[in-house]
Amino acid sequence: AKMSAAPTMEERKACWGARDEFWQCLDRHADDASKCEKLRLSFESRCPQQWVKYFDKRRDFLKYKRKLETEGYHPPEAAGKS
Repeated sequence: AKMSAAPTMEERKACWGARDEFWQCLDRHADDASKCEKLRLSFESRCPQQWVKYFDKRRDFLKYKRKLETEGYHPPEAAGKS
């Protein structure tokens, strides 16, 4: 999606709505993106390219954080400890 400098409120709402639907789909399908292809395309077409990149990173981060919260943080064995 090519956008002028700043997306309007309407464009932002459309983008966030598309992102939320896409993310909900991923949640339902255990992150199987192939099941959410249509929503992915609509997400990409409604959001500026750099937002898509940002949200992808953000989702990975949130998943990682959730994993830490549910499984706890296990630090790698400290090397060189005898």
